[in-house]
Amino acid sequence: MIETFLLLILLALVAGFIGALLGLGGGIVLVPGLTLLFGCNVKVAIATSLMSVIATSSAAATVYVSERFTNIRLGMTLELATTTGALMGGVLAVFVSGRYLYFLFAAVLVYAAASMLRGRGTAAEEAVTQPASSGLSAEFVDPASRKTVSHGVSAMPAGMLGSTAAGILSGMLGIGGGIVKVPLMNLVMGVPMKAAIATSNFMIGVTAAAGAFFYWTRGLTEPAVTAPSVIGVLVGARIGTRVAGRARTRALSLAFVVLLVITAVQMVLRGFGIALR
Repeated sequence: MIETFLLLILLALVAGFIGALLGLGGGIVLVPGLTLLFGCNVKVAIATSLMSVIATSSAAATVYVSERFTNIRLGMTLELATTTGALMGGVLAVFVSGRYLYFLFAAVLVYAAASMLRGRGTAAEEAVTQPASSGLSAEFVDPASRKTVSHGVSAMPAGMLGSTAAGILSGMLGIGGGIVKVPLMNLVMGVPMKAAIATSNFMIGVTAAAGAFFYWTRGLTEPAVTAPSVIGVLVGARIGTRVAGRARTRALSLAFVVLLVITAVQMVLRGFGIALR
C-alpha cells in the first residue's frame, strides 16, 4: 500500500514537472500512467488528472505571474471559450465508452509528438520583440537572454474557436488543454513561446475545474488515487516552472516525443483490450 502511494506520488511528480515546463497541465502523462501502470479505469484516471491539473495550474501560475510571463488579459479572454468547451467535454465523456476515450487520447498524444518533433510547442524560442498591436499586448523580461520581449495578439476569432476545442478535449480526456492552446497562441496568435506556456498554465486550472465537476457528481473521483497525485503534481510543478524560465533543451523535447509515441501505441492496444505491462 505504501509502495503504491509513493509510486503514485512519483508518477504525479513527473507529470507536474512536464506539465508546468511545457504548459500542458500534466494530464497527458498522468492519465496514461494511471491506466497503464496502475490499472485505473480510464474515467477515474481522467477525473484524477483534472483534479491534479488544478494543482499544477495553482503552483505554476504563482511563479509565472510573479515573473510577468503570463498575459493575464489574454488568458481571461480565452478562458471564456475554454470553460464552455470543458463543460461540453465533461458531459460528453460521461456518456462515451471508455474504449473510445483510449483511441481519442492516443490521437492527441500523436498530435503532441508531431508538434514537438517539428519544434512546435516545446522548442526554445529566440527573444524577438514584436509590436504591441492590440489591447491584449504584454511584455516580459526573458531570463535566458535578458531582453525585454513585447508582443501583441492577433487572430482572436481563431484563438477563441481553438480554445473551445481545447476545452472540449480537457473535459473529455482530463488534460489541461495546453496541448492545443500553447501552439495555438504561439503559431496562430503570435504570442512568444514562454508567454504562451505561462498563459496556458494560468488558464488550465479553471478549465480543469469545469470538467472535474461532472466527474465528481458522477462519483468517479477516488481519494486514494487523487491525494498522492495532487501531492506529486504540486512538487513537480514548482520544479518545472523554475526550469522553464531558463532552459528547455532539444534533448528533453525529443525524449518526450519518444515517450508520447510509446504511450500512444499502448493506449491504442488498451482500446483493443490488449494491455502491455
